[in-house]
Amino acid sequence: MKDYHINIFYSEEDEGYIADIPDLVHCSAFGDTPEEALSEALVAKKAWLEAAKAEGKSIPAPRYRPAIYQVVAVAG
Repeated sequence: MKDYHINIFYSEEDEGYIADIPDLVHCSAFGDTPEEALSEALVAKKAWLEAAKAEGKSIPAPRYRPAIYQVVAVAG
């Protein structure tokens, strides 16, 4: 099974790194370093999936692909 894509970027406004999972609405995390943001995003992902299952909500399949990979797939 493939996993969910995680974006990590620096936020000047927050003065730290944000990690978000586009396929899981409102699933994101903050860290002082990219590694910390990633670690926190993995915790948030687990909690998001557990909450969705507990509430009987559907879990989206991993579908998000950054634009650069979409261009390569079309060109290839």
